[in-house]
Amino acid sequence: MTRDDGGRPLITVLGASGFVGSAVVSALARRPVRLRLVSRRARVPAPEGGQPVRARTEVVRTDLAVPGALAEAAAGSDAVIHLVAHTTGTGNWRSAGSDPSARRLNEGLVHELIDAVRAEGRPGPPPVVLFAGTAGPTGPAPPPDPYRLQKLAAERALAEATADGVLRGVTLRLTTVFGDSPGVPADVGRGVVSVMIRRALAGLPLTMWHDGDVERDLLYVRDAAAAFPAALDHATALAGRSWAVGSGAAKPFGDVLRTIAELVSLHTGRPPVPVVTVEPPPYATAADFQHVRVDPAPFGSVTGWRPGAVLRDALDRTIRKESS
Repeated sequence: MTRDDGGRPLITVLGASGFVGSAVVSALARRPVRLRLVSRRARVPAPEGGQPVRARTEVVRTDLAVPGALAEAAAGSDAVIHLVAHTTGTGNWRSAGSDPSARRLNEGLVHELIDAVRAEGRPGPPPVVLFAGTAGPTGPAPPPDPYRLQKLAAERALAEATADGVLRGVTLRLTTVFGDSPGVPADVGRGVVSVMIRRALAGLPLTMWHDGDVERDLLYVRDAAAAFPAALDHATALAGRSWAVGSGAAKPFGDVLRTIAELVSLHTGRPPVPVVTVEPPPYATAADFQHVRVDPAPFGSVTGWRPGAVLRDALDRTIRKESS
């Protein structure tokens, strides 16, 4: 591998200042590596809990939507962690079918990265590429939505490039990630859990589009972040495949919302806000009414990774940050 005089491998993180990216960077910053943080607003990592920053950090502020920007950002990397995805300002993935830029970011950047690695033609072991995929519904699945189709196409491209010896590609299919990401302001937290916490703090009802029995696997952001260093350490064994990464303990979404309402009540001293069923909006898909349950044991058996968060405790920490 290409290393500096201190023997440090170069790890490039694409989307380093994002919700998951910031937590991944914080975890990697504890290691004696070189970190290249790529984002439009990348920050220098600051591990929590008094942990020292051992990584040597380079910040690259760029727009990866610009042709050629990704190849330049990833040049010389021993590993690339791809955390870029197209979402709206609230983190909503549903615009993937209508926004022409979505496919380029969700799928096209992976093809650009493969082409860049192939063109670089570095000697030695192929570089590692870790890609953040997304977990799908359990059971008989409806036709994938555009966002998931684009993610699946990127996964296939990485698997083919791995088979060709261009790189060592690993996809981590994350479930619904939530929590208090290190260094990310509370109002940047994305996803349905953050939205519902903010509604509860504002005294608004918590809404769901079904009777509450639909199960979701909620993955604490710090557990999600820890999966990436674990994957780096076992990249050769993982390469060429997609791996489910979740809590392994799906919960009825109605129960999750009632827990949020209860915890916010404890923080504010107000009565818990109601949890109500509303009519689904026009943009709801069949997948919104199916369970998402994953088994992270295969990934854990290779890497030793285990989700450590207790859901209620992680929700409470998230509420504390949102209310601060």
